Amino acid sequence: MHQLTLAEIARGLADKQFSSEELTRSLLARIQQLDPQLNSFITVTEELALNQAKAADARRAAGENGALLGAPIGHKDLFCTQDVLTSCASKILAGFKAPYNATVVDKLASAGTVTLGKLNMDEFAMGSANESSHYGAVKNPWDLTRVPGGSSGGSAAAVAARLLPAATGTDTGGSIRQPAALTNLTGIKPTYGRVSRWGMIAYASSLDQGGPLARTAEDCALMLQAMAGFDTKDSTSVDQPVDDYLAALAQPLTGMRIGLPKEYFGAGLDARIGETVMAVVEELKKLGATVKEISLPNMQHAIPAYYVIAPAEASSNLSRFDGVRFGYRCENPVNLEDLYKRSRGEGFGAEVKRRIMVGTYALSAGYYDAYYLKAQKIRRLIKNDFVAAFNDVDVILGPTTPNLAWKLGEKNNDPVAAYLEDIYTITANLAGIPGLSMPAGFVDGLPVGVQLLAPYFQEGRLLNVAHQYQQVTDWHTQAPTGF
Repeated sequence: MHQLTLAEIARGLADKQFSSEELTRSLLARIQQLDPQLNSFITVTEELALNQAKAADARRAAGENGALLGAPIGHKDLFCTQDVLTSCASKILAGFKAPYNATVVDKLASAGTVTLGKLNMDEFAMGSANESSHYGAVKNPWDLTRVPGGSSGGSAAAVAARLLPAATGTDTGGSIRQPAALTNLTGIKPTYGRVSRWGMIAYASSLDQGGPLARTAEDCALMLQAMAGFDTKDSTSVDQPVDDYLAALAQPLTGMRIGLPKEYFGAGLDARIGETVMAVVEELKKLGATVKEISLPNMQHAIPAYYVIAPAEASSNLSRFDGVRFGYRCENPVNLEDLYKRSRGEGFGAEVKRRIMVGTYALSAGYYDAYYLKAQKIRRLIKNDFVAAFNDVDVILGPTTPNLAWKLGEKNNDPVAAYLEDIYTITANLAGIPGLSMPAGFVDGLPVGVQLLAPYFQEGRLLNVAHQYQQVTDWHTQAPTGF
C-alpha cells in the first residue's frame, strides 16, 4: 500500500479495497522500521492518526466520499498542531505544544486527512539542506550520504521514501521546490496569499507560503484544493475564489507558450542539469507547446536582495522567542537581560543566529536605507521583470537547482555556497508568483527537477503542465532503492 499515490488511495478507499485504519497502521509500521535511516520525523502521532483513521472510516461508512477522506499525510513541524509538539526543529521551542491548529492543519483535517506526525526541517525554516535542525540532519533516501534539500527536507524525504503519500511544506525562498527537486517529487509553492499563514510559525512574513509535496501533480492538486482559500485570521490572505485544480489537469498543452530565461543557463548551472531541462522542453513541444527565449535581467540581484529582506524579517519575527512565555529558558538567570541573552544564545542554532544578526544589522540606524530599502526596490524590479515576461509567455521553465544533492556537511563551512543553491527559486518568493518543481530525470543516480513559474493565482496552469508531462514520462514513478 505504501506505493500508492494520494489519487490511488482515494480510489482504493472508495472501492473498499482497504480501510484508512489498515493503511494508517501499515504506514506507521513502515515509519518505525525505516525512518531511523532518514530522521525525517520529529514526532510520530500514532494515537492521533489511528483515531483520525477510524473517524474517516466511519464517515465513509456513513456515505461520505471526499478525495482526501482517510488519506495519511504529515505536517512540516512549523504548522501549529493542537496538543502536539510544534518545535520548528529548534531547541528554543523545546516542549512547546501548540494550543490550537494552524488553518492549513484544520482545513486538511476537515477534508478527512490522517496526521501521521510532524516532519523534520531546517531550524525555523532557515536552510537549504535540512542540516540546521536541532534534531539532526535529514538524509536523502536516494543517497543516505547526501542532503534532501531544505527547509522542508523532512517532508520531502518521508514522501520520497514512501513513508507517506504527501506532506505539507513551506517555501520562503524555494523550500518546497528545492527539496522536491533533490528527492524526485512534485512540489508547488502557491501565489503569496493563496494559502493561509495563520498558525504557520513565521520566518519571513512577506515571503513564507505553505504548499504540498507529493509524487505527482495530481496529488499536489488534491492537497492544494483543500489547503487553499481565504482566511479572515490571516491579514495577508487574498479573498479570491479557488480554482478547480483537478479540472485544470486535463487541459491539452496545444498553444501553451513557454519561456526559457537566458539567465538560467549561464555559469553556475551543472551542464548535465541543463541538458535534462532541454529534454523536458522537447517533450513539451511534442505536447503542443511553443518555446521562446526570454530575459529576466534583474535575477542577478535576487540572492543579495533576498538575504537582506528575509533575515531582516526573521530578526523581527524571532524576537518573540525570549524564554519568558514558552519554550526553552536558561537556568538560573541573574536578571531579565541575562534571561534574554542566555535563553536565546543557548536556544537558537548557528544558522538562525547568523540570520538574526544579519537582519538586525540591515535594519539598524544608518543601514536601513543602504540595505533594506534598496533590497525592496530590487524586489520590485524583479516583480516587474516577471510581469513583463508573462505578457509574452504563459509559463516560465528552467532548472529548479543549479546542482545535484550535495554531500552532508559539504557546505557547512561556506554558507554563501548553500545560499547560491536557491538562485532559481527565490525570485518567485520575492515577486509572490506561484512556482512548481517536477521530476525530470536523473544524473549519476540522483534526481533532477525542473521548475515552472506562472502569473499570480495560476497554480492550475502549473499543475496542468506538470500533469501532462507526467502522462508521457515515468520519472515521477521512480522510487529510491531500499524504500
